[in-house]
Amino acid sequence: MNAHVPPVEAPGDPQELAQAVGAAMYAVDAASQALDMTVAEIAPGRARLTMRVRPDMLNGHQTCHGGFIFALADSAFAFACNSRNASTVASGCTIDFLAPGFAGDVLTAVAQERSLAGRTGVYDVTVTNQDGRQVALFRGRSYRIKGQIVGTPPDA
Repeated sequence: MNAHVPPVEAPGDPQELAQAVGAAMYAVDAASQALDMTVAEIAPGRARLTMRVRPDMLNGHQTCHGGFIFALADSAFAFACNSRNASTVASGCTIDFLAPGFAGDVLTAVAQERSLAGRTGVYDVTVTNQDGRQVALFRGRSYRIKGQIVGTPPDA
């Protein structure tokens, strides 16, 4: 820890903690920022992110490249599984593409915790467009590692 920076207390309220974690993560998340993702909502075990499909995100069929849809779902998953302030990474994930996204569409990914036991969790993410049409379904498995996002760890 840098001796010039005083320790930061993590908020005690779970919702305030989730918001602090979301802000801290987004501040250093160059990938989500580069794709113009917005964290619209974060709560313990839940996150909602949005992203407008830009022309440079289109594939040869003039639809949103699946990698960008995956990135949006994966970011929502990351914010949801880290929202309790325990550093968490993906151990695996799958996605099913249900409908195309088009230039100008605003995609919304809602991640919801389904199971959290010990170091592992399961999260479902639904990606929809601005009309509520389902674009993709994503399932992520998480694994908690050492550390936390905000505040000083209790054993530090």
